[in-house]
Amino acid sequence: MSLHLYNTLTRRLEPFQPQDPASPTMYVCGPTVYNYVHIGNARGPVVFGVLAALLRRRYGGLRYARNITDIDDKINAAAKEAGTPISAITDRFAAAYREDMAMLGVDGEFAPDMEPAATDHIADIIAMCERLIADGHAYAAENHVLFSVASYTDYGKLSRRDPEDMLAGARIDLAPYKRDPGDFVLWKPSTDDLPGWDSPWGRGRPGWHIECSAMAAAHLGETIDIHAGGIDLQFPHHENEIAQSECAHGGKTFARVWMHNGMLNFGGAKMSKSLGNIEKVHDLVRAHPPEALRYALLSAHYRQPLEWSDGLIEQSIRTLDRLYGTLRDLGDVDAEGRIPAEIEHILDDDLNTPAALAEIARLASEARKAESTDAKREAKSALLGAGKVLGLLQQTPAEWFARGASCDDDARIQQLVDERIAAKQARDFARADAIRDQLADEGIVLEDTPQGVRWVRKGV
Repeated sequence: MSLHLYNTLTRRLEPFQPQDPASPTMYVCGPTVYNYVHIGNARGPVVFGVLAALLRRRYGGLRYARNITDIDDKINAAAKEAGTPISAITDRFAAAYREDMAMLGVDGEFAPDMEPAATDHIADIIAMCERLIADGHAYAAENHVLFSVASYTDYGKLSRRDPEDMLAGARIDLAPYKRDPGDFVLWKPSTDDLPGWDSPWGRGRPGWHIECSAMAAAHLGETIDIHAGGIDLQFPHHENEIAQSECAHGGKTFARVWMHNGMLNFGGAKMSKSLGNIEKVHDLVRAHPPEALRYALLSAHYRQPLEWSDGLIEQSIRTLDRLYGTLRDLGDVDAEGRIPAEIEHILDDDLNTPAALAEIARLASEARKAESTDAKREAKSALLGAGKVLGLLQQTPAEWFARGASCDDDARIQQLVDERIAAKQARDFARADAIRDQLADEGIVLEDTPQGVRWVRKGV
């Protein structure tokens, strides 16, 4: 089976065929950097990072851009409250975002090739506004530039919303300078206390939607293969991107495939800053094993909602305990990590990560039956290779089970385990029970396996 992706634009599962087989292009909407991002904001980078790695394996190359929105009213408000330039806010939280994503494994083959920032593309944005005005798709009014929705007959083709629903969903500003209530801002004036740039329409700053269109064109070209982001961006952001990009580029298709990840729910409601029900990545990666958070984000199909909870995190930790325990039991046999064909086949079906995780569990179950050195080597190679495509199982078992503990502490625990085994063999059950209780008090659980006793650190 070749790679098939669900295209939100056509509402169909379609075979993926890049314009240039040697270098597919992908653009993913990135963060607005005014605060730490919540775990829902991490789902797209994690999932579409898996897609990026797959495309790189399959085609030998990829041009992948994930932007930084570093000019926005929320950023302005945060800078004003802190009494600092906007760059102090954006630099701080852009750096925190990169650090948090790297801790979730969104690095290396899973990371974007480029990370354009909106403020580095003001000239591109102004030029795009000028083209839209010249072609009759935008107009200037009271130091604003607005896109004329009526000039683009395909407006709404992505979200397929009724025009009245689109007006409501866009939170329309009924400004007197608009020709039509649905027209949206491409450029707006800045007062002296706000950041701004000189333009043909006076000192001002870009609207949100035009930023992504300009950055995508500047780095990936006028037509890109894949545009991805959260389902909450489908309208109005992605709808507006299509309209302004296709009108600015003479009707050329803006993005051939649109992919949208589902939302994270927390306590039965969509996780969002406005509802106050968020869990920040910055806090979570310091309270839990980051690999377990990554596992949890991949545990549901990317197009479906995912209910986030402490229980999901704990379940992910326990699953990884079993998988790393299997790797530990396979011993020190050398294995390079061969990607099983079945894993690639599963991911070819619209990036089916839950099925891929199930296949990893099956491989681990088979691995536990391996007896000969060759069988263990083959099993370990398949397990490591399957984990690699999802960014999992790339630590050593010792690193995973230590989870922040020192190597000396690791050795001490193993010494106690060995001492307990010796005590049981000597029928000194009182000493064996005392060691077991001591380890339990330290959060160490002992497990009997066909390969012998192994220990797992819990509650970390």
